[in-house]
Amino acid sequence: MENTNKKVMIVDDDQFLIDMYSLKFKKEGFDVEAATKGEEALEKLRGGFDPDIILLDVVMPSLDGIGLLEKIRQEKFANKATVIMLTNQGQKSDIDRANKLGVDGYIIKATTIPSEAVAKVVDIYNKNNK
Repeated sequence: MENTNKKVMIVDDDQFLIDMYSLKFKKEGFDVEAATKGEEALEKLRGGFDPDIILLDVVMPSLDGIGLLEKIRQEKFANKATVIMLTNQGQKSDIDRANKLGVDGYIIKATTIPSEAVAKVVDIYNKNNK
């Protein structure tokens, strides 16, 4: 399987969604690391975890996904990672903020079933890594 040994980090404060997406990505051959808080994700990155793909929810308590992405960029973590917002926040202001930070994709959870989301993530990753 082409995704074997590819690492995806899912950052979302909804444990149910993390479990569901983890299952879907594992079925596609990915290694999955999850964090329910922005701070937890930062700790894992600071500890040396270097994912191929980072999926970020925008709305999370304390450190939101865009704030986390700012820190990831400032601290120069996961420079080669494909970063995708996976969120229900579809407002132009959120999308613009994410784009300014160089996200590779923006997927709205409410309008995308999980298997479609995984397919979109893989598609975006493959386009970035040609």
